[in-house]
Amino acid sequence: MTFYDEVGGEATFNKLVSEFYRRMREDDLIGPMYPDDDWDGAEDRLKWFLSQYWGGPQTFSENRGHPRLRMRHAHFSIGVPEAQRWLGIMQEALDTIPESELDDAHRAAMWDHMVRVADMLINRLDQQG
Repeated sequence: MTFYDEVGGEATFNKLVSEFYRRMREDDLIGPMYPDDDWDGAEDRLKWFLSQYWGGPQTFSENRGHPRLRMRHAHFSIGVPEAQRWLGIMQEALDTIPESELDDAHRAAMWDHMVRVADMLINRLDQQG
């Protein structure tokens, strides 16, 4: 059984990503980085990526090829404030999933991954936009 299956599969990742984007649409710092006409596409891509990373369907690769996260995000100005905001919104989304559906060990593994990704995508060293 994969991590994806252990945490509830599609339902869990749908909830996480839905909660994340519900908050992201209202964010004043990194929300504007998303094109107004592609919120649904962005949500699908994150869901596909996270699902694939944790052992679920290979939908991301089938539709988009290799994830290449740094390359795909290089045109965005991402500093520490943006990475921290992304993590804060992701933490809020993770917090909506009850422990009965996502135990501490799985939650910690997911959070560790989110922190690594956020740090990896920083491409601006100053503290301003």
